Amino acid sequence: MSTVSSRPQVAVVYHFFPHYRRAVVEALAASDVADFTFIGDDHEYLGSVEPAKLGSGVRFELAPTHHLFGTAMWQWRAFTIAFDRRFDTIIFHPVPHWPCTWLGAIAARLMGKRVLFWGQALLSPPRGINGLVRRALNALPHEHLLYGRRAKMLLMQLGWDPAQLHVIHNSLDFEHQSAVRAGIGVDRLREVRTELFGDPSVPVVACPTRLIGMRRLDLLIEALARLAADATPVHLVLIGDGPERASLERLARNRGVPTHFEGACYDERRLAELIMASNVVASPGRVGLTVIHALTYGVPVVSHADPCDQAPEWEAIVPGVSGGYFEPGSVDSLARALRPWLERPMADPATGTACRSVVERFWNPGYQRRAIERAVLGHPADDLFDRRGALGQAVSAE
Repeated sequence: MSTVSSRPQVAVVYHFFPHYRRAVVEALAASDVADFTFIGDDHEYLGSVEPAKLGSGVRFELAPTHHLFGTAMWQWRAFTIAFDRRFDTIIFHPVPHWPCTWLGAIAARLMGKRVLFWGQALLSPPRGINGLVRRALNALPHEHLLYGRRAKMLLMQLGWDPAQLHVIHNSLDFEHQSAVRAGIGVDRLREVRTELFGDPSVPVVACPTRLIGMRRLDLLIEALARLAADATPVHLVLIGDGPERASLERLARNRGVPTHFEGACYDERRLAELIMASNVVASPGRVGLTVIHALTYGVPVVSHADPCDQAPEWEAIVPGVSGGYFEPGSVDSLARALRPWLERPMADPATGTACRSVVERFWNPGYQRRAIERAVLGHPADDLFDRRGALGQAVSAE
């Protein structure tokens, strides 16, 4: 006689699992309260992001994707998963221009399965035709797994019950990056500064990002030139590559801002050294997981203050604690926001502890696992539950 497990049987359907999802996927795969199966392709259908190398303990099923046009794609398994009797709960990664997600979520609900969406949902109040499409898509699941609290607020304004809106945040590989950080001392950071610029006493600003126009790195160079003119010399480290590199090199030379162009870098220790050797990370355009990366290494982040033009990870910036904001498009405002962090010493222990505490509290795979487990077990959203408390304790108290 066959037996049916009382544990939720969960299918997590993605187009593919990018490298920065590896840690949270493996954390969920080790869950002791639910069984997770991860379904997706083994590469990104647009070919722009490296796929995760998942461990042997992850139940993974290959589901090919098919590029349609632009950024649209089709994935048959995202639709047929609705009829798979192995699963009672399906988590989709919702994107408006993926028709398979729409049809899969509708079919899964008709088949009596619980449907959850894991994504950004809304970054700004929905308006116009695009807003109508997003409202319709976000109405499909039973519950949402959200990266940030702003998205929860926006969905509540559309009538959603807050108990159905689980803020699970986002994460990188916090455990591995913490180990890398522990192996880099202040002496090595001084060496890095000396290797790059000769004088380790001059403050450094870093920005790990693609060198593209929307990142507004021109604004950053102008702000550092403004600071230098005001007797605050600063060195700049740009980590990444892209079509704007040549023009940024010219601008840095013309403005007299000493700049090291590292190029694309995928070596975690090298990334850690460059970020930790900086006083602050600055992202004048939209900022996302760069915030979590920098804070994990104890370095504050400065970005612009318009929440409608920011990714959810922006919420991890706590002014005066883990970074600061500046008025969008303002060179003077950016220079003012950077100044207090430039006045603090490199690898300042108090700053590092404050930055890392934000990640330790919410923005890590362990927190994500526990928040997702609560959702699939059917418990109401509790965005502030103690990260140190066992899930069983939280559940038994309800």
